[in-house]
Amino acid sequence: MKPDLLSLLRIDLPIVQAPMAGVSTAALAAAVSQAGALGSISVGAGDAAQGRAAIADVRRLTDRPFNVNVFCHRPAQADAAREAAWLDYLSPHFAASGAQPPASLREIYKSFLDDDPMLDVLLETRPAVVSFHFGLPDARRIQALKDAGIVLLASATSVDEARQVEAAGIDAVVAQGYEAGGHRGVFDPERGDPAIGTFALMQGVAHAVRIPVIAAGGIMDGNGIAAALRLGASAAQMGTAFILCPESSATPHHRALMQAGEGVITAVTDVVSGRPARGLVNRLFSEIGAPGHPPLPDYPIAYDAVKALNAAATKAGNNDFTVNWAGQGFALARALPAGELVRLLGAELAQASA
Repeated sequence: MKPDLLSLLRIDLPIVQAPMAGVSTAALAAAVSQAGALGSISVGAGDAAQGRAAIADVRRLTDRPFNVNVFCHRPAQADAAREAAWLDYLSPHFAASGAQPPASLREIYKSFLDDDPMLDVLLETRPAVVSFHFGLPDARRIQALKDAGIVLLASATSVDEARQVEAAGIDAVVAQGYEAGGHRGVFDPERGDPAIGTFALMQGVAHAVRIPVIAAGGIMDGNGIAAALRLGASAAQMGTAFILCPESSATPHHRALMQAGEGVITAVTDVVSGRPARGLVNRLFSEIGAPGHPPLPDYPIAYDAVKALNAAATKAGNNDFTVNWAGQGFALARALPAGELVRLLGAELAQASA
């Protein structure tokens, strides 16, 4: 028997709102937690001071448990020649917006693997849950967090990764299917993305490990949650379903694309950041990501280039290079306040399970 996940997380509903760096906010996470699910924020794109402030922001809005997500990618290796070639490749797109590419690129996100100040923040603030994406930290960090009484989650995109999660002493695994929006949690992208669908992955993982499994990817309503539970999951993680909530920080353009209907599709590309991620297709995917482009700088150095290009294009009134992460089920997203959406999902789950 697997441990009871709802008791472990101290939540009422088997729903985890995905961390979604750049989209999730303190208000979104708090509203989800207040409604009985597990709200989440990401501190992977910030430093320790920003992480401390983000956790405090959520705590001001709720006393319920919430999840804090960190990035465990392999630290980037700078390569001046490769980075210069990538900027040269992007230079015509900068020129079209009347701008010059930056002179150089930098590692804009620090990996939790190398971030002792962020570890100190987590140990001092002790959020109820901490989750890992892109891999796992070392045993010292894991043990320190466990000793602080923090429940640990980690994403996996294959059965092998899920086994590594269990062996590391993590409390539950998020089985991230290929349908999911945002960055793929692949441990080692150089070995390739297994690209396994949510339900196939989740069932394989549920048979392979003894810890609870959280299904992620393409789950947009109570029926989807019920299906995941019937197939062996203990909960569902949902990100795209919450993007249209007024509490999210999604841009008006992002929201409009998700509600545009026919003609909008998602795809997975690595040209945005240097790691594979699923989003709504625009010229970033179709032109910059076209076959034959130069080798990419390491994640997240490549992301620094796209952020600069997007800023230049947006300033010129062009949204073609915006980054709009979304999963394959985006057309089913509902523009409801987060707490109302959680309560609706709970009602739909109860009806589907009756």
